[in-house]
Amino acid sequence: MNIIIINAKIYTVEPTLPWAEALAIKSGRITHVGSDREIRSLAGPETRIIDLEGHLVLPGLCDAHIHFYDWSLARNEIPLSLCRSKADMLALIKSWSTKVKAGIWLTARGWNEQSWDDSTFPTREEIDMVTQAGQPAILWRSDMHAAVANSAALARASIDASTKDPDSGLIGRDSNGRPNGLLWELAINLVSQHIPNPDAVELDKSLVEATDELHRLGVTAIHDQRMKDQHEGPIALAAYQRLTREHRLKLRLNCNIAAHNISSLKALGLRSGFGSDYLRLGHVKFFADGTMGSKTAWMLRPYGSSLSDDPEYSGIALTSPGQLAAEFQQAIEAGFPISVHAIGDRANREVLDIFEELPSVEERSSAPHRIEHVQIIDPSDLPRLAALDLTASVQPIHALDDMDVADELFGPAANQVYCFGSLLKNRTRLAFGSDAPVADPNPFLGFHAALYRQRPERMSRGAWYNKQRLNLEDIIRGYTIGAAEAAGWHNEIGSLYPGKLADMIVLDRDLFHLANSESWGEEIAQAKVMMTIFDGQVVFDSR
Repeated sequence: MNIIIINAKIYTVEPTLPWAEALAIKSGRITHVGSDREIRSLAGPETRIIDLEGHLVLPGLCDAHIHFYDWSLARNEIPLSLCRSKADMLALIKSWSTKVKAGIWLTARGWNEQSWDDSTFPTREEIDMVTQAGQPAILWRSDMHAAVANSAALARASIDASTKDPDSGLIGRDSNGRPNGLLWELAINLVSQHIPNPDAVELDKSLVEATDELHRLGVTAIHDQRMKDQHEGPIALAAYQRLTREHRLKLRLNCNIAAHNISSLKALGLRSGFGSDYLRLGHVKFFADGTMGSKTAWMLRPYGSSLSDDPEYSGIALTSPGQLAAEFQQAIEAGFPISVHAIGDRANREVLDIFEELPSVEERSSAPHRIEHVQIIDPSDLPRLAALDLTASVQPIHALDDMDVADELFGPAANQVYCFGSLLKNRTRLAFGSDAPVADPNPFLGFHAALYRQRPERMSRGAWYNKQRLNLEDIIRGYTIGAAEAAGWHNEIGSLYPGKLADMIVLDRDLFHLANSESWGEEIAQAKVMMTIFDGQVVFDSR
């Protein structure tokens, strides 16, 4: 069926025609964009005409950094992100524990001690008290770079006082040297590798339900991310292919590949961009360091108080610079661009140094290299991303989550944290995402974070480092054409222009009016999607 949209306020993100009143869709693509009068004349007897009564239309949004597999499963787990104290967390685990058969793994994600009055991490003994005897449990911190396991889970992994810390990981210990259940970075894998894979039917159901939720949030494309040295990647990709064949996964999905799978990619002769308009292979994913909240981000200066007795402790290099350089080159030779997690200022500097030294290859991959997060960066390194044509894949919502811990850890140097404005001033390509399940996937919380630099409930405090705020046009670009460029998908999606795929959303309020007014409130964070169109089909309609 052909569709014509009329009487709308369409922001196209195309510089040659930024605003329009109407557009026409045929066979899943946009055929015309223009005035009501021009587009109405194209209607035929079978055309569906949608009058949007002046509402704002944007291109379908793209989440440029989401752990789609993990988030889809986490939606059915204990909602630890809702807990506002350790007592809340323990009570919630206890109530869920009784619903799970003894011996079956209890898993969840989302606790964050920074939002508690008692900011001490939970321990094995505390989790033992609220889980059934013999029931293994592992509960990830919100950033997924730290976790706590109970005694049954540690026993499944054969972790005891004699177990040494793995490379790029830490096992928490009590004063007697016994494991206290806390695990950082690759130590988590010692336990998580014993968790059975999800049932395929249940996994598919979770992915489809998660897709429906993304439609409700206005997200029509995603860049799916991997975790270091974990093995969910092949399971996720198999499920995505299965659902795509069945026409049940109504997303544009750019799927990253874990670094430890490079040899398989080379053996099969696969290259970045392989796939379709629905599912494509993207970047090879690497990790330079950990996270700020878990104090495993790799910093230029010591933390002071830390996870280690070493006063010079400055975080964890999850992959050594030498190994990163060698593996970057392998990925490039295999035809894949690089996606590297770097949060600390030293991690970002080391990664930039490696990119500068990489030998050029004759055939360019389908998308530019990118750094994920770029949370803390020395001012002297800011111009280097644009000079190297790197994408800064950043998550505005993290600035709201981390502003307090950044102030606590770095004091005045927190002005070097989440430097969106400075990155843009230095002409860096920005792609915006959520990092769900680490943070809420609602893009309008990200819009609010980038525009106001303050939590919706704390607006009276004013912006956190006001100079790093962005304007609405740049924020929309980060969620649309910027994200599309980061995946090499900008000729197909990211703006509303004839020939492009017909992915778009209709909002319940005019974001431009709100952003340009004197208003300093929560309205943008509260924006709702009225309609989502994907592939020229209405996939969500709240009207």
